Amino acid sequence: MTIRPLRGGAAAALSLTLALSGCGSSDPAAPSGNDGRGPITVATGKDLTQTVQKLVAKWSEGHPKEKVRLVELPEDGDQARQQLVQNMQIKSDAYDVVRLDAVWTAEFAARRWVLPLPDGLVNTSSFVPAALETGKYRGRLYAAPWLTGTGVLYYREDLLAKAGIKNPPTTWDELRDACAKVQKTPEGKGVDCYAGQYGKYEGLTVNYSEAVQSAGGEVFDASGKPQVNTPQAKAGLRFLVDGFKNGTIPEKAITYKEEEGRRAFQEGHLVFHRNWAYVYALASEKDGSKVAGKFGVAPIPGEDGLGSGTLGGNNLAVSAFSKHQATARDFIAHIVGPQVQHEYGRAQSFPLSLAALYTDPEMIKLYPYLPALKQGMDKAKPRPVVVRYNEVSTAIQEHVTAAVTGKKPVDQAAEDLQKALAALAD
Repeated sequence: MTIRPLRGGAAAALSLTLALSGCGSSDPAAPSGNDGRGPITVATGKDLTQTVQKLVAKWSEGHPKEKVRLVELPEDGDQARQQLVQNMQIKSDAYDVVRLDAVWTAEFAARRWVLPLPDGLVNTSSFVPAALETGKYRGRLYAAPWLTGTGVLYYREDLLAKAGIKNPPTTWDELRDACAKVQKTPEGKGVDCYAGQYGKYEGLTVNYSEAVQSAGGEVFDASGKPQVNTPQAKAGLRFLVDGFKNGTIPEKAITYKEEEGRRAFQEGHLVFHRNWAYVYALASEKDGSKVAGKFGVAPIPGEDGLGSGTLGGNNLAVSAFSKHQATARDFIAHIVGPQVQHEYGRAQSFPLSLAALYTDPEMIKLYPYLPALKQGMDKAKPRPVVVRYNEVSTAIQEHVTAAVTGKKPVDQAAEDLQKALAALAD
């Protein structure tokens, strides 16, 4: 259930509600909900900290006739999705509760593989608003928000201080100016400016979407129509293209995924780095990081002010083929409830969906990046509600890669991408 470097279809980002054609009742034979009770199986991600197992054990002790068994899905997002899809296609009751990445909500709901959650099952007002939206399809809540988060900017506090810079950048111009000043200092000589994730994979979709949003644009509008050839969207793409041209982004970063960028920052090769919250703990390790105690965390910058990140996350849904759906619903309400989320939050550093955790003094003492993460999530866009997400993401990767590698000018890449996305939206 980790949300550290989400691979394949697991980490992405657009701000849209894409129109869906003929998907709402694709399986008329799908079962309706039931009130069955008994033991349940929860299909989730790898429990790296063993915290979830402990929380599940407590539930099972209190519910001896409704014990929970955890099944870990593959860590790779595409493989995890494939395993769930295969299970649903044969209408298997092997899983009662399934962990869905936010980008899978529409597909699983539209195909009637998961059921809408009853009103009042969870306190919707307690969640980070954008995280709550990732669990919805056509206005109904199908998956309760569990883990969440958005991209943040890691920056070298020590190098900025040496250059006389007191605060992290809030705009792209400030970021470039800060790098120029840092690189003129003895300590900043030879240090690259900035990097995110630009390899031809899901991370590029995330970084492109964030750039578009941070320039005031949107990849799709509220009606589901692509808007990638607007002046604002082109400005976002141009930020990435120009970054490689003028050296703001080092040439070698063209293949970076999350871990390559993290290592570059952690080894002292970057002034600024866009990544997820998981990097904080690793970069803070005194034995394994050259920047421990020397960096800070801020929201990502944008064209004219703070940027708009994309929301990642894992949510919990009830399988339409479960025979014990009442127990499954109760377990979901329990695991995303305030008491358990507070316990979970104190035990590990994955960002959770409960809004109160981000202002809790105890939590902030444990994880000092939380205020910056919350500030970023307040401006973040919910992830897509789209059945054909993988095709959308592939199209983005293809045309954005052509632009950042210089094979197409920005205007041509934007126009070609507009046509590709319009075809997928039909």
